[in-house]
Amino acid sequence: MTTTDAAMMRRRYLADAIETAAPAVRLTMLYDALELDLCRADAAFEAGDMKGINDNLVHAQEIILTLRDTIKPELWDGAPRLIALHNYFLMELLGANIDKDRQRASAAAALIGRVGDAWRAAADIVSGPEGTAS
Repeated sequence: MTTTDAAMMRRRYLADAIETAAPAVRLTMLYDALELDLCRADAAFEAGDMKGINDNLVHAQEIILTLRDTIKPELWDGAPRLIALHNYFLMELLGANIDKDRQRASAAAALIGRVGDAWRAAADIVSGPEGTAS
């Protein structure tokens, strides 16, 4: 098996895992990826890697857009506030990227981490002890 074959198999495995995961698990997976992007962006700030900063902050923004665009305001009266929170995250990360402002990115990352922790706690409640919805 070549390295390319292994990489293709890994991508397929990850795609299958995401497609078959419960909604709460998909949500936490997105927050995990988002927080990883923000950690990588911070490391890029530390290293002075402008491309790394940009690439990771842009990917983080794409995840936030995905999270925001899946919110259904017609199903929940709190949805507009959650959409506004995601819009705030987008603006902060966009501004941090444009200005290469590490503190702004870090402040946004801290807030995003708190929201991610809240979603993980909610996912744990929704999932029973066997990992299925109760």
